[in-house]
Amino acid sequence: MKQGEERKLVYSIKDRCRVCYTCVRECPVKAIQIKDGQAIVIQERCIACGNCTRVCRQGAKAYMESVDEVNLLLESNARVIALVAPSFIAEFEELTDPRVFVGMVRALGFDEVYEVAFGADMVAREYEKLYKERPKRGYISSDCPAIVSYVEKYYPKLIGDLSPIVSPMVATARFLRHRYGNEFRLVFIGPCIAKKEESNEVDAVITFAELRNMLRIQRIRPTNTTQGEFNAPRGMKGTAFPISRGMLQTLNMDGDQLEREVIVAEGRINFQDAIKEYRSHDIENMHLELLCCEGCTMGPGTTRDGKKFVRRASVIRYLNNKLNSEDHEFWQESMDEAKAINLRQSFKMDDQRKKDPSNNEIRKVLQSMGKYTPQDHLDCGACGYDTCRNHAIAIIKGLAEIEMCLPYSIDKLHNTVNKLAVSNDKLLSVQQALKQTEKLAHMGQLSAGIAHELNNPLGVVIMYSNILLDEVEGESPLKEDLDLIVKQAERCKNIVGGLLNFARKNQVRHQEIDLKKMLELSISSIIVPGGIHLEIDDRLNNSWAELDQEQMIQVISNLVKNAVEAMEQGDIRVIAEDTDDQVTITVSDTGKGINEEELDKIFEPFYTTKGIGMGTGLGLATAYGIVKMHKGQIEVQSNADPLKGDTGTSFIIQVPRHPKISNV
Repeated sequence: MKQGEERKLVYSIKDRCRVCYTCVRECPVKAIQIKDGQAIVIQERCIACGNCTRVCRQGAKAYMESVDEVNLLLESNARVIALVAPSFIAEFEELTDPRVFVGMVRALGFDEVYEVAFGADMVAREYEKLYKERPKRGYISSDCPAIVSYVEKYYPKLIGDLSPIVSPMVATARFLRHRYGNEFRLVFIGPCIAKKEESNEVDAVITFAELRNMLRIQRIRPTNTTQGEFNAPRGMKGTAFPISRGMLQTLNMDGDQLEREVIVAEGRINFQDAIKEYRSHDIENMHLELLCCEGCTMGPGTTRDGKKFVRRASVIRYLNNKLNSEDHEFWQESMDEAKAINLRQSFKMDDQRKKDPSNNEIRKVLQSMGKYTPQDHLDCGACGYDTCRNHAIAIIKGLAEIEMCLPYSIDKLHNTVNKLAVSNDKLLSVQQALKQTEKLAHMGQLSAGIAHELNNPLGVVIMYSNILLDEVEGESPLKEDLDLIVKQAERCKNIVGGLLNFARKNQVRHQEIDLKKMLELSISSIIVPGGIHLEIDDRLNNSWAELDQEQMIQVISNLVKNAVEAMEQGDIRVIAEDTDDQVTITVSDTGKGINEEELDKIFEPFYTTKGIGMGTGLGLATAYGIVKMHKGQIEVQSNADPLKGDTGTSFIIQVPRHPKISNV
């Protein structure tokens, strides 16, 4: 690996991240940390496979580009050589002749262009030698730098099982330096991001995507390019290296033997499974040919959305053409020359493993996400992790957040919506109550003013009508008229008293009373028809309270009387409940209910649903005023629509048990 460089090979562009967790899902080593709702690449854990850069459609994951570095080399006086990966033919499939590609690369300013396929031929021969020297031992192929990094970071005990052989890129670089010395600069062009930090034996690495960008900027096209040949030596069977089982096809070994001794795995899931089974000794004495991508033709440095099998077919056609057209004798001479080159390498441990948490820690995190039983573990993968347990482990390790769990977030959202709905209902209820209270307060002021204005002349009328009544002889025809005047004047006096009660202008005489006895007195004088059942439901823990008994009897009897008059048959219940500081009395009936449009008006003075002459409309207004004078609250709940449930009305009265205590 390149030493002393702090460059970020793969990185995140935060402004583009939409937190879809696709990069988490595709990362084989989970080197993506979700922090504050952003997906961040953890450099030391990353193996530069480039999966995240390919799957992120928002472009929030990118890799370090080296175009500027290469341009500086090309603008210098140095001799610059391009080393081209054999998968070029799959990337530039639109070019029917590979010589056009070579001409376009030369047009950028490269002095020479070599095929890394020749280095693949060299590496294949080294693998043959290794397999024959130690026939009973298995090895893990080391030509894919992402695989090497994976073993170094996450399976350091298997470093000794990595094939101690350089990659085709490094082999080609060593061949050229062996033949020509060091008076040149080498630039590798290929499909791989991890190559950028594989070795310091090349001076720069660009991907095929970067090469396309350079060609576009300099307007180099097939139509304005002079064709050229790759510099010799050129590759033979090594041309097959970028496709699945490509290395096996390059080895000059018995095919049946290879099938028995070599396991091929490619792609982020398969290569991990292969290494896992290799470590557990489930695979005995087998060699692993591994590729982190689905073949180098689909590497992260290639054009997106390429067709895998079309690219594979392009490589096979190119291989067949080379086998039929290349100078085998010259190739063999070059291969003989390469025998003197050392193609061995060593590896260094870079342990990035984190200690697994305990089962108790995992269980606590799972429970915090609402996962208490195995049935709660949906393992939907929406968070980017295969299982809920792995997600919990990642949370403990600081790589993930609880909010990544989609079912948890949905439940949390539903709870929030429900809480908001409840809060909204409560707010609406409070707003309506405040509005009603304000309206009734204004009406109370008006009523108080009217009552005071009527009281004085009414008192005069009552006084003088009674004097006249006393002075009239028993048989006088005026006596009946005066008696009517007195009665109606008394009725007016009661109405004025009701207005004063509503306006809360009367005094409350608190005294300790027996609530149960008070309720019995409230209903004792009420005539109940035969079709109606009236009962007191005593749920009191403490039957004593400090209230104005006469006024409270007036309230309860008024409510019960209204219920009796509003129904022909049914049930009326007077329910008494309490807490340490509060008494609640509910008068509930199973009558027809009150229409919604009338509920806001029922406590207004003179508003009544009874027929003409059946009531003054002051009963509920008086009850409202009395309850308020007790620092209490009265509310009504009613349903008049049978489609919504049982019909009926409930008046709920809440008053403090003691006059100095009011939490209402």
